[in-house]
Amino acid sequence: MLVDSHCHLNDLDDCDARLAAARARGVGAFLCIGVNESTAAAVADIAQRHADVWCTQGIHPDSALQSDDRSWLERALQRERVVGIGETGLDYFRLAPDDAATRARQREIFAAQLALGSARRLPVVVHSRAAEADTLDLLRAHTQAVGVLHCFTESWQLARGALDLGWFVSISGIVTFKNAEQVRDVARRVPADRLLVETDCPYLAPVPHRGKRNEPAYVVDTAEFVARLRDVTIDELAETTTRNFARLFARTQLREAPPQQW
Repeated sequence: MLVDSHCHLNDLDDCDARLAAARARGVGAFLCIGVNESTAAAVADIAQRHADVWCTQGIHPDSALQSDDRSWLERALQRERVVGIGETGLDYFRLAPDDAATRARQREIFAAQLALGSARRLPVVVHSRAAEADTLDLLRAHTQAVGVLHCFTESWQLARGALDLGWFVSISGIVTFKNAEQVRDVARRVPADRLLVETDCPYLAPVPHRGKRNEPAYVVDTAEFVARLRDVTIDELAETTTRNFARLFARTQLREAPPQQW
């Protein structure tokens, strides 16, 4: 069994059909990610309707400049089948070099969610893009928080720093892209007991589906690619990453299914 550890099912028009297609390929669990207040109800509803879907609730860095009122997040975390906080983190990729205010606001919101993860004993799902130093500084400032650096695209230095703090690293379909050697290097080096795989659908479809809308079934293509990079079988990678997901997101109470014959 494989797990799609990060997907935006609420952004798929035909969510139920896409889940069925993924199950047919051996994907047995899904984590649907919230990114702000406006997605909170949708991700919770999908998780409520499907026994193999769980969700998170959080504030993405792109939503950091929205309302100062974060009381909704405390309420959202009380919903059934919420097993983590996020997607949160830092994204400086499109910010102007002199936009210090937005950077500061992103750091404030990220720090608050790391603290909330510590207090609630919930794993935190982190997005980091063009923000390695600040991401690692905040992880080191909140050593009681734990979680996953999702859709990892940064350097091994960030990955190693996070791993040293007990964090997990998740690999998306970007690993299959021609110019993604840095991601492939990280995918080879992450310890087996800290590795996850994901789609981040409907974005970033892996080769051979690149250019199409991504969907949960394509986590199999990413997993097969990562298995080849690490010189293990797809069954071994599936077993390892499913076990890791169950350990990190313990509130799912997920139990691994019998090995899938790929």
